[in-house]
Amino acid sequence: MSLEHEILLESGTNEVEIVEFSVAQNHYGINVIKVKEIIMPAAVTTIPHAHPNVEGIIQLRGEILPVVNLRKVLGYPPETGEDDKFIVTEFNQQKIVFHVDNVSKIHRFSWDQIEKPSGMYAGTDTQVIGVIKKEDMMILLLDFEKMIAEINPEATIRVEEVKKLGKRERNNKRIVIAEDSGLLRELLRDTLLEAGYEQIAFFENGKEAFEYLSGIAESGKEIKDEVQLVITDIEMPQMDGHHLTKKIKEDPALKVLPVIIFSSLITDALRHKGEMVGADAQISKPEINQLILAMDEKVL
Repeated sequence: MSLEHEILLESGTNEVEIVEFSVAQNHYGINVIKVKEIIMPAAVTTIPHAHPNVEGIIQLRGEILPVVNLRKVLGYPPETGEDDKFIVTEFNQQKIVFHVDNVSKIHRFSWDQIEKPSGMYAGTDTQVIGVIKKEDMMILLLDFEKMIAEINPEATIRVEEVKKLGKRERNNKRIVIAEDSGLLRELLRDTLLEAGYEQIAFFENGKEAFEYLSGIAESGKEIKDEVQLVITDIEMPQMDGHHLTKKIKEDPALKVLPVIIFSSLITDALRHKGEMVGADAQISKPEINQLILAMDEKVL
């Protein structure tokens, strides 16, 4: 099943298409934009001393791809069934295969239908970034970036990369960042502090960030005196980054703010979506140095 199709969703509508799959009879979801294709399980070559969540590698059309077992990631006992599928994905500039129990269908939702996990049942180590209520069941959206960061820390944002930029001066510009992943918020805080950016306000989704910015504008304060730059992820419950960018650029009081989209979904095929909503720059995770250089250029 190939998902190499034209993205039909208009940019900035706050909609998302989700591929629903199951693991241990529970329902999970992944953004269709991350999915290249869904295939039957192939022969896996095990790798000595690999991370326990990595089954091994497969060869697919001449490419060698790692296979991550979602049963292991989610803490379920290993089991193989006749309906098992491999979900071939591409994000964060890399291709990864996820082994799941079954794949059912594609759904279209608005991000405001997707709730962020409650602190009552989702601690700091949770793999869940969103909850969708659908009829008599729930679909849990998983933090695939976090899964890969835990398996291979070299593939995520690292303070060591910032040090390659050389000595940095302290910067008092105020930055607003919308990022739903707790792990990514911590990594961004550490790396941007190293880069000299100390005045950072983090929000877990675009809705909270927009309410904060709107509150400043409604108070009568000049927005450019209070905030000099907005950085946003794309995938977030309640309001995604494309919709946040569109709302900022359409607001007479906020449109002066530069917006940088920093996401694992920045590809040549999808870059036009950010351009359509008026993003001032688009940087692919985990290119933290490119983000910092864009920040240096774009801050008011």
